[in-house]
Amino acid sequence: MEAIYRLEGTRVHTSKYAGGPWDHAMQHGSAPSALFARTAEHIPTLAPMRVARMTIDLMRPVPVATLDLKIEILREGRKIQLSNIHLFADGTQVARASVLKLRTTDLPLPPDVVERAIDVAVPDALEDAPSARDEPVPFLSGITMRNARSSFRQTGPAAIWFRAHRPIVDGEEISPLMRAAITSDFCNGVSSPISWDEWTFINADLTITLAREPVGAWVLLNAQTWASGQGSGISFADLADTKGYFGRAVQNILIEKRR
Repeated sequence: MEAIYRLEGTRVHTSKYAGGPWDHAMQHGSAPSALFARTAEHIPTLAPMRVARMTIDLMRPVPVATLDLKIEILREGRKIQLSNIHLFADGTQVARASVLKLRTTDLPLPPDVVERAIDVAVPDALEDAPSARDEPVPFLSGITMRNARSSFRQTGPAAIWFRAHRPIVDGEEISPLMRAAITSDFCNGVSSPISWDEWTFINADLTITLAREPVGAWVLLNAQTWASGQGSGISFADLADTKGYFGRAVQNILIEKRR
């Protein structure tokens, strides 16, 4: 199966399977989000660390084209690392990510403090949702969904399991953090309070905060959206794997009437 990206150093070659729902020549937000997560994981640290927070600003539509990555370390320490990752298309910055890493250490805590059990059925108990397979969106051809509550592109809150099976980077496995980033960008897509047929609600950013490292191939997005009468709103979700909830995602969305 063809990957989304092929890397040559900091040069990023993009396949057609990155295409998103608003314009197939522009990338689905999950694609660069996963690329940022992969890049963040590969930044060396002075001590063992994990990504605790990643904020992605989608400054312009990210084209399905050759891109360039730039990494900037803002704070290097033994307890935290703060870095920026910049993504350019033809010399113009199209997206950036601010990444906070925290030191990891073994710290035994009572189970009732660290365990946050899921409140929906696990993916093995559910059937594949047909919606993603039937969508003409290129990126969705590499995604399997299982509906735990409501379903894809229906209005209102929804809880849906996601599993990415198309490689993001050629020759590499998809890490659990990358899977969390992919899933998080679907907040507005699965929980819109208004009709897809009449409105667009593109996210301008995405912030993912993690209490722990995710595990496994499935990520649950338990999402909802609050819209305002000012042409904007927020989409947000609790994130879980099959062991329990591990993080949260928030998007700021721009709401417009379809032409």
